[in-house]
Amino acid sequence: MIPPVNSLVRYDNPILVATSKGKKGEKAAAPKAPAAVSQTEDILNSILPPREWTEDGQLWVQYVSSTPATRLDVINLQEELDRKLQQRQARETGICPVREELYSQTFDELIRQVTINCAERGLLLLRVRDEIRMTISAYQTLYESSVAFGMRKALQAEQGKSDMENRIVQLEAEKKDLERQIQDLKAKCEAIEKRESERRQLDEKKHAEEVQFLKRTNQQLKNQLETILQPASNAAAQPKK
Repeated sequence: MIPPVNSLVRYDNPILVATSKGKKGEKAAAPKAPAAVSQTEDILNSILPPREWTEDGQLWVQYVSSTPATRLDVINLQEELDRKLQQRQARETGICPVREELYSQTFDELIRQVTINCAERGLLLLRVRDEIRMTISAYQTLYESSVAFGMRKALQAEQGKSDMENRIVQLEAEKKDLERQIQDLKAKCEAIEKRESERRQLDEKKHAEEVQFLKRTNQQLKNQLETILQPASNAAAQPKK
């Protein structure tokens, strides 16, 4: 039977656990495993839990294989990894969920192979795997937070840009209005200066005419006075008889 998900981790043949009528399936008869092998299988099942699925009302379970791996198995694992990377078109660089999944399965298979030979070394690799996954999860959370922060900043910048453009339009309108007021005030100042210049010229002309008039009047009065005083002066100058 084909398992529901094809994985790079080696599993045993699936076992029928229960049917729709509730009958329990049984494993094929096998010799009783030694205690050390049973302990290794327990460790493997704790590291890589068995897979379960239901098909046609029957519950199937598939345990990870406890068969030791040979050098040829490792070479086949590498070739299978390369084949699946190419088949599923995984990206060679950058963030790629497909590549991450396949390498995670490969690491789990290596943990399985190491655990069969040395359970302590397998448990240590399990700690390393969990630490790597936790670090990657933290980086993913940080990345998502940074993307959300960047989007918020971009929206704020876009909104600020719109507000700034509106402010620029408003200031340009105020500038044009002030320039128009300046032109009006300059025109008023020129008109006032022209009017005051004409009034000053008129006043100066009027003043000059008054000065000329007063000079003529003064000359006339002086002549009249001299005319009046001339006979008296002549009379006083004649000798007495």
